[in-house]
Amino acid sequence: MTSVQRKFRIPPGPVDPVALGIDAETLATLQQLQSEHGDMVSMTKPNGRLAYFVNDPVEVRRILTRRHSKYNKGPGFERVKMLLGNGLIVSDGDVWRRSRRMIQPAFSRQNVHRLMKVMVECCDRRAVHWAELAAQGEVCNITSETSDFALELILITIFSDDYHTRIVTEGENPFAFLSRDSTRDLSVVMKVRHLRSLLLSIIEDRRAGGGADDFDFLSMYLQATDKDGQSFSDAELLDELMTLIVAGFETSANTLNWVWYLIARHPEVEAKLIAEARDHLPNVSALSADSLASMQYTQQVLEEALRLYPPVWLFTRRSHAEDELEHFDVPPDTDIYLSPFILHRTPHYWPDPERFDPERFRETDQSKNERPFFPFSLGPRRCLGEYFSFLEMKVHLGLLLPRFRMQAVDETQPQLELGINLRAAEDIHMKPMQR
Repeated sequence: MTSVQRKFRIPPGPVDPVALGIDAETLATLQQLQSEHGDMVSMTKPNGRLAYFVNDPVEVRRILTRRHSKYNKGPGFERVKMLLGNGLIVSDGDVWRRSRRMIQPAFSRQNVHRLMKVMVECCDRRAVHWAELAAQGEVCNITSETSDFALELILITIFSDDYHTRIVTEGENPFAFLSRDSTRDLSVVMKVRHLRSLLLSIIEDRRAGGGADDFDFLSMYLQATDKDGQSFSDAELLDELMTLIVAGFETSANTLNWVWYLIARHPEVEAKLIAEARDHLPNVSALSADSLASMQYTQQVLEEALRLYPPVWLFTRRSHAEDELEHFDVPPDTDIYLSPFILHRTPHYWPDPERFDPERFRETDQSKNERPFFPFSLGPRRCLGEYFSFLEMKVHLGLLLPRFRMQAVDETQPQLELGINLRAAEDIHMKPMQR
């Protein structure tokens, strides 16, 4: 033992060094460590750094909420930073606090509700395409369809008319590779950097007084000021826009992909969803924030899909100050690994965890804030777009599911691709049929 280990209360763990990354091998390693040592595990990484795997929901909540100021972003964010710059997802300290305060008003419920008309328009375009596929008896790549839907939606809500006049100028979406290529390697980074020049030209035109919807996200970001009255610089704005584009579509796209897969295999769930949609959204004119809020079973289905397939399956933090948990201490410079995927599938927190059961999320006396559930993280770094994401997914299912049945064409359970985001390793294909 080192002097550090003698001084602090350290959780149990393996003797030999443990290599961790953001990949399938890391998931298997963490699952094995949890089965052997419990929900608090310590280990030494090959570089000699102390690391904890925390699967206790009380301690997860403590680290992400009350003690969040003692932690910065952890290992694995280097690739994200290469892709997105120093935007809200990867920044820390004063830079993060300033950006968060400036961006938060754009995600107020009042502003998000103004964007529901865009959600409807994007659903209508999917419906036209799906009707054509159904009429021709063709198979639908639901993975591509949900990605295209979510990417188009986030781009229009950011750029409004500029999406049609400046981005999709030749019928092709230059951002489409983000939904097609999940590697996030250097080639993707270079494509993103090429797009930054396009975004900068749109920003310059907006700053010069180019007309646009006052309530699209770009306008809101341009209007944002910090406590000293300073706006985002062009470089800061580019980082935040790329963060919003990538994070803004991936969560919804991946979740909807899994939802269509799951309900195709659970007709009883599908029937309840359709009944609820027809009750609360008998037509488009009935769509409102209140009608969507009343679709509680749809919310349960989305939350259960997020339990099984959290888009970010692994969070990391690094302590920059000493911390004290309930039974253990966290020395400075300790890497912390938190996995929604593992916690959401731990049997003593979620009985029969592999089963898809939306009834788990019925309204109960237990506070939602006490659930061992954090697909959007927790605390001050909880995803600002969570409400937006749930709203768009409810609109998508509420408008499209009563019109189309997606029939599975392959009964094989999809394998998982475990990178920065959790995805299906292979695209999921279904046969659309009009009801």
